[in-house]
Amino acid sequence: MVAARLQEFGLDPRGVYGELWSRGGPGESLCFSGANLVPLRGGREDLKAFAERAVKGPRLCSSVVGRRELALPLWELLSEHWGPPRELRADQPLLALERPASIAPDLRVRRVRPEEIDRYMVAAVAMFTEEIGIDPRSGDGGRSYRRRVSGLIESGRAWARFEDGEVIFKAEVGALSRRTGQIQGVWVHPDRRGQGYGTAGTASVANVVVSSGRTASLYVNCYNEVARRAYQKIGFRQIATFATVLLD
Repeated sequence: MVAARLQEFGLDPRGVYGELWSRGGPGESLCFSGANLVPLRGGREDLKAFAERAVKGPRLCSSVVGRRELALPLWELLSEHWGPPRELRADQPLLALERPASIAPDLRVRRVRPEEIDRYMVAAVAMFTEEIGIDPRSGDGGRSYRRRVSGLIESGRAWARFEDGEVIFKAEVGALSRRTGQIQGVWVHPDRRGQGYGTAGTASVANVVVSSGRTASLYVNCYNEVARRAYQKIGFRQIATFATVLLD
């Protein structure tokens, strides 16, 4: 996500929607601060400096996320000031796929068209609420979330299988850098789960990313055994472990 924004906007905070912090130099010490707080590189003293910077003003981030060996120690420092999290997901395998999927993709999965946003939003809201535990429409009536989803559709990074006008499967490429496409928001309609739509649909999206010369990537909660088996069938392999701290 950070690489994608920097490659598109450079260091302009208006485009990056955040700041990059470093203690001594970005080659050894780096943290992104925006809607998410993402430690990227650093040792214990770097994490202390990031925490001190983060607590100087009002909290702007909704989560702390990144490689477990960085995100969890940073959260230990922040928790003294920010209190208990809404949820701590300490074990999230980070997966990657550099070649076409090992299974047949769902040929009915396609890019979502702009005029389909209302139908797509129904699935997007359901996925977000189920995964994060809050309704993305709360606060501003859903305007900001709709803008986010609309931007993904307009850029050709939202994918779905429709049947009778209803979304059966959906996924998005949430961040797209020169090297990697991060798949997110994978969701199957509750009435169709257990029938292979998620596995074949994700294979379709992953193949599009790989065919562009990029690595397809995603991360998954360790306890989601169904999803982990599906991604293994597709050919994803674990390359690291993430952790996410969800805040109120």
